[in-house]
Amino acid sequence: MSIRVLLADDQAMVRAGFRMILESDPEIEVVGEAANGEQAMASTRRLRPDIVLMDIQMPDGDGLEATRRITEDGELHSRVVILTTFERDEYVFEALRSGASGFLIKNAPPEELLHAVHVVCAGEALLAPSVTRRMIEQFARRPATPELGTRLEALTQREREVLTMLAHGKSNAELAAELFVSEGTVKTHINHVFTKLQLRDRAAAVVFAFDHDLVTRD
Repeated sequence: MSIRVLLADDQAMVRAGFRMILESDPEIEVVGEAANGEQAMASTRRLRPDIVLMDIQMPDGDGLEATRRITEDGELHSRVVILTTFERDEYVFEALRSGASGFLIKNAPPEELLHAVHVVCAGEALLAPSVTRRMIEQFARRPATPELGTRLEALTQREREVLTMLAHGKSNAELAAELFVSEGTVKTHINHVFTKLQLRDRAAAVVFAFDHDLVTRD
């Protein structure tokens, strides 16, 4: 089955360029386009894409607000990748808090766009190591929240360890190597973490770990 993608950007030429790149991949289908946040929300509800490529700055409801509404809608299962011109911390952090599964710089090479769609559709987070480091810098020294114990008590010690390693940007292969288990076992642990904490994906797990003071700076 093809990966269904919705393009949300207020510039028609940008959408056309992204469409041309995406449709070069036989496993990706562009099912629709939107020129602003309201259209993005309406089109997502109507078309139910797997992935929404969302420009962060658009008229009539920006990308962050549209992302928040999409990810908070229990009837929708679309994942959002934020498109931005600059890797600015305030955009990236707010995008992840809004429920985005990652971000992509608009001037990234075409192969990175295709990679992003496949990665996020598979449930992974699209987080550059530089962003993970800056998130640790910003959030690691915040005090633990009062709900820390109640939110985490459902996790086993190994699952909590996996969650912490996810927040440091570790891949499944790296997790398997450090824990001396198979990648299949790692995936099982990750799925348990997602289910017990009611998280959509890896990006949500990263934000949760930062918010609950599970990450310390190296």
